[in-house]
Amino acid sequence: MSANGRTAGWLWPLAGLVSGGAGLGTSWLASNALHVRAWPLVAVAEWVIRHTPGGVAETAIQRLGHHDKPVLVAVILALLALLFAGLGAAGRRTWWIPLIGFLVLAVIGGLAVADERAQGGHGQIAVIVGLVTWMGAWVFLLPEDGREPAADRRALLRIGLVAGAAVVVGVAAPYVGRGRRAVDQARTRLRLSGVTRPVAPSGADLGLAQPWATPTGRFYRIDTTLSPPAVDPAHWRLRIHGQVERELTLTFEELLARQRTQAWITLNCVSNPVGGDLIGNAWWSGVLLKSLLAEAGVKPGADAVLQTSADGWTCGTPLDALTDDRGAMLAVAMNGEPLPIDHGFPVRTVVPGLYGYVSACKWVVDLEVTTIDKAVGYWIPLGWAVEGPVKLASRIDRPTSGEVVQTGDYTIAGVAWQQETGIVKVEVSVDGGSWVQAELGKVPSDATWVQWRAVVPLTKGHHQVQVRAVNARGETQTPVRRDVVPDGATGWHRVDFEAS
Repeated sequence: MSANGRTAGWLWPLAGLVSGGAGLGTSWLASNALHVRAWPLVAVAEWVIRHTPGGVAETAIQRLGHHDKPVLVAVILALLALLFAGLGAAGRRTWWIPLIGFLVLAVIGGLAVADERAQGGHGQIAVIVGLVTWMGAWVFLLPEDGREPAADRRALLRIGLVAGAAVVVGVAAPYVGRGRRAVDQARTRLRLSGVTRPVAPSGADLGLAQPWATPTGRFYRIDTTLSPPAVDPAHWRLRIHGQVERELTLTFEELLARQRTQAWITLNCVSNPVGGDLIGNAWWSGVLLKSLLAEAGVKPGADAVLQTSADGWTCGTPLDALTDDRGAMLAVAMNGEPLPIDHGFPVRTVVPGLYGYVSACKWVVDLEVTTIDKAVGYWIPLGWAVEGPVKLASRIDRPTSGEVVQTGDYTIAGVAWQQETGIVKVEVSVDGGSWVQAELGKVPSDATWVQWRAVVPLTKGHHQVQVRAVNARGETQTPVRRDVVPDGATGWHRVDFEAS
């Protein structure tokens, strides 16, 4: 290539950007071809998530919702684009500086992959493929004389060739051997005996706001993974070990051979703010955990179980919650169908009465019977409480904030819950007036939320309604507002609306 600094200076950062993009594309393709759960870039993002303080993570969840992880990936990609361009610009003076930069990035990616306990050695292969592509593309795009490229046809042609190849690889990567498609097919073919379709009990759904039975597609999802594990049920194994008399290792078929249980159970996330929607009620089918733990024979002194997911996530669960009569189970079906991949297929843990961060292990593969001081789950070092019993809470679903309703008699409606304790009364107050007792729906057990409704007279103008619940122990929901950290939010839900 000929020399022309005025016309060619911009080609250096462009060459760095194109080289970097090509390496990302081939590492993605290699990850999928090798059935690696997380692309190295995703592994870095998940490393960031795992080491983000609880308060920061909570703020991201509340402000971004389900978009928090895609936003994180987008930010990392933007930073990488700037870095690649900067390395290319630096290569104008010293051609080998980008090679050192690519090597450093590969080391970071390799460390992140190594931190993914479910990745295996193939994850490092994907990192190496990306590094080789970075270096090879950069050397290919260097000027022949090693000094200064020019904006001539040869330079642009080379950049165009590499950029075009990177685009092709990036487009093809999602369709190459990822494994999720095969697992989806295995899930579709699965026929689970003893699993029935959900039928909501008569009188449970009052029909005024959110459905009492949450459709699977609307059930909340909160987890730390950017790429949900695609676990083939034929290869799934559950190990029960630790302080037990007999270590057990179960296949999916062996688990299904055990006696089945089914129940309506409401699950909610500790990150659910007052009035939030990180809660849902579903028909779960599975095998009781207490029967499996009895089969293993828990030794005296054990009081907890450390659960581990296929993606390496962990939670520590009190042993009592898994062995009492609440019906904690290894669930294989949700709302009458095999679990969706995003909700833990092929097997997940469902424990009524506890927040998910100490109980709800999706893609569960390991149960270690131990003591509570040793069962340190993922969220505990990040500032969350060791124990996470569900707190007494209620929510207004009708009217919604800012809604305009008609004057006269109006039916306010919502839900209340405290799983494994139960709700006996719900009251509403409009504009700070006297409390009006609401009608409650009929529920099959204390493991679910309960719908409520109350008819109140409304005059024209602005109004505020608030709700409180009373549990089966006679305790009234506290009005004191507290954040979700460290063990769940408290406070009365309030809604402002207009009547006309």
